[in-house]
Amino acid sequence: MGSFNELLKSEKAVLVDFYADWCGPCKAMEPVIKEVAKNVQGKIKVVKINIDKNVQAAQQYSVQAVPTFIIFKNGNPHWRHAGMIDKKSLIDILNQAM
Repeated sequence: MGSFNELLKSEKAVLVDFYADWCGPCKAMEPVIKEVAKNVQGKIKVVKINIDKNVQAAQQYSVQAVPTFIIFKNGNPHWRHAGMIDKKSLIDILNQAM
């Protein structure tokens, strides 16, 4: 958990995708997240967190539905969204976070 919290304190914004292997919408979002990660590479870190393997992180950030996306800036949650989101909207939000 320590390294996850250290990652969130990065000077660059961090997009965290809280997901589960059994989650259909999470699987549907996977190619979108990969494209978004390529689009913002070097500007924003994109991290995937499996809520079943990282229960403490999911609880710490009150993740109650998957997928949940949270953008962290300097270790603090800056924006969050539960459920699916389209690529353009997510990229627009990330560009605002830079």
